Amino acid sequence: MFFRIKPAGERRYLQIVENKRDGHRTVQRVLATLGRIEDLEADGRLETLLRSGARFCETAMLISTLRAGTLEGASSLRIGPPMVFGRLWERAGYRAVMEQLAAGRNFGFPLERAIFVSVLHRLMVSGSDRACEKWLDGYQIDGADGLELHKLYRAIAWLGEELADQSGATRAPRRIKDLIEKALFQRRRSLLSDLSMVLFDTTSLMFYGAGGDSLGQRGKSKDHRPDLKQVVVGVVLDEAGRPICSETWPGNAADVKALLPVVRRLRERLGISRMCVVADRGMISAETINELEAHGVEYILGARERNSAEVRRVVLADEKPMIPLVIPRARGAETALEVKEVMVGDWGPGCHPRRYVVCFNPEEAKRDAAVREAILDSLHTKLQQGDKALLGNAGYRRFLSTPRDGHFEIDPARITEDARFDGIYVLRTNSKLPVLSVALAYRQLWKVEAIFRTAKSILETRPIYHQSDAAIAGHLFCSFLSLLLRKELDERLSAAGITVEWDDVVRDLDRVEQITIEQNPKRFRLRPDAPGCAGSVFKAVGVALPPLVSRLPPPSITAEPPPRRGHPRRGATRP
Repeated sequence: MFFRIKPAGERRYLQIVENKRDGHRTVQRVLATLGRIEDLEADGRLETLLRSGARFCETAMLISTLRAGTLEGASSLRIGPPMVFGRLWERAGYRAVMEQLAAGRNFGFPLERAIFVSVLHRLMVSGSDRACEKWLDGYQIDGADGLELHKLYRAIAWLGEELADQSGATRAPRRIKDLIEKALFQRRRSLLSDLSMVLFDTTSLMFYGAGGDSLGQRGKSKDHRPDLKQVVVGVVLDEAGRPICSETWPGNAADVKALLPVVRRLRERLGISRMCVVADRGMISAETINELEAHGVEYILGARERNSAEVRRVVLADEKPMIPLVIPRARGAETALEVKEVMVGDWGPGCHPRRYVVCFNPEEAKRDAAVREAILDSLHTKLQQGDKALLGNAGYRRFLSTPRDGHFEIDPARITEDARFDGIYVLRTNSKLPVLSVALAYRQLWKVEAIFRTAKSILETRPIYHQSDAAIAGHLFCSFLSLLLRKELDERLSAAGITVEWDDVVRDLDRVEQITIEQNPKRFRLRPDAPGCAGSVFKAVGVALPPLVSRLPPPSITAEPPPRRGHPRRGATRP
């Protein structure tokens, strides 16, 4: 049965109609005509009728009360993030891998659930691991009941625990997290044993406090906090931007020695036999290049064009014309580049020519020139006020010369030399890829930079308060797993044609909740409508939203043991 509005000229009548089967067809039969709908709405009779009928339909009453916001005695738990990311966690094999590695270890609590809770906390609100226990109280996560703070800490430390077998260790000791990375990579790799390209970069993360036993060291801080101890983190991505593995080193580890250990790990421990490594200029050195070429590893490395005499005097002096290239970007934008190849040392058989690719970005050139002009304008003002403090500013110092009278002044030759590099960056490669492919491959490093920006800003990996190497490595690996889950979700949203900001995903998923209420002896579970983009995210991941109303069984009552009969036994102290 259902309501139907029957028009009659300018008037509309509300009827109760039922569908009835008549042979092979369905006919409608009017059970009652309640009157003109305008009159029913005006005097409130329709609302009274519906409210009266709702008394005999618990579902309708509960939904009406839920949407009116008048529920009493209800408890709510958030279910959106655990359901969506829990499905991704299961499908990618995270749970199976961790349970397999932890088999035989009697932790006394569900270790895998503790790690999932820590990763989910990092995705949703981040902050200190110490806050995770209180955050957990507001969520419905299967199997996570009874997880206390010390159990979360033990699970994180297990991820960073050093392995007894250190064979094949490179720059950093092998840890449990390395086994997890290997198992996850083997699950999602293709049947081919090669990756066409891997992207690698590093960053530094600072500590507030003493840091770990060896990881907390002072070094060149990319956070501009040389007063704090830090740890160096490296991340390897494939060309699609999927994280492959991560590395953790002491804070005083130099970037120039970071690439070779990573390449050895990819080849020896992950079984990647052929690849092209793409890395920034901080990784380049003669030793690194010789080692890569000796092992037959292809590379595309950013060159230090300002510090390399060969680049300044030979490569940039080449007068061959450049090839224009237009790269499409998001939202219809484009990036214009000009590229050319320069071979150095190509003097015949027996020689080892060095291949360079010179790239010029006109927009970057304009920005570089504008920044230099702003620095020079400020420098002119500073020189008029006195020049004693100018050497402490690296931006000023590169344009200054010291004349014989001992005072600083602006050097026009340095300005001209600096202008040579506006919009220019140079790549060193042994790859057989075409020039345009080399330039495009290097530009993919922005994916790694975006990973680090996400890890620092959204996931709030820093600051780190843990004090043992194992806990620090485990803490950072939770961020790595969070990035993997985020990438998994991004790919599914993209495949479904859904374009949405990450902040909107987090906010709307966090508002999906279930409400448990008790009415007399009956218990119900209600779910309000999914807000914003949450419904689309559930659909893209392949997770069904729970029903709006479901009936719960009554709570089980544990019967107390019957009272003991007879006389009580005498105590040990009674005569």
